Amino acid sequence: MGLDLRDLIETVGLIGIFIIVFAESGLLVGIMLPGDSLLFTAGFMASQDLLSFPPLVVVVIVAAISGDAVGYWFGRRVGRRLYARPNSRFFKQSHLHAAERFYAKHGWKAIILARFVPFARTLAPMIAGATAMNYRTFTSFNIIGGIGWGAGVTTGGYLLGETIPDPDKYLLPVIALVILISLMPTFIHLLREHRGRLRLALRERKLPWNVVMPEATGTAEAPASETTTP
Repeated sequence: MGLDLRDLIETVGLIGIFIIVFAESGLLVGIMLPGDSLLFTAGFMASQDLLSFPPLVVVVIVAAISGDAVGYWFGRRVGRRLYARPNSRFFKQSHLHAAERFYAKHGWKAIILARFVPFARTLAPMIAGATAMNYRTFTSFNIIGGIGWGAGVTTGGYLLGETIPDPDKYLLPVIALVILISLMPTFIHLLREHRGRLRLALRERKLPWNVVMPEATGTAEAPASETTTP
């Protein structure tokens, strides 16, 4: 994957990086595009003088912030109308109100931390718009998150190439580690959300053993008690 990303970056250059980051930050069509791995690889390539580092950081930050802004307005115009539909299997008014309360209480967490989580990075600004989060508040946290994610991940790749001898040997494992770390919050959230169901499923699987075995033991002992009767 690292070699593929390097070929991609060399082909599209800074303009292509801008388009990919912009789409991955705020367009549904970009939800499957590389994010963390792209930035990390681009930063690494800058350390090898294949890209200019300062313009790269600026391009990534501007693309991330502007992409989130477009995602917000998309959610504001389309998402709200979507949730205005009558309750159905997939769309419920209660979900919208719950999301509004969540953003009112944890807005900065939702916008900033989602930058470092694949899929959530694309959906977070749309949900913020759909729930009518205050745009000034959104913009403030959008800028903070865009700078932290865009400059942070890119600089991480740059520092790897600058500080480790023969860094090509470590690029693929490090990119895999970056992807794994970025996915961990999603896995942890899913485990916490479905923890009750998992426990119930485990209990249900153990239930036949706990119930049937005592019955089997009782039926096995019954004939023995009858044989001892004179």
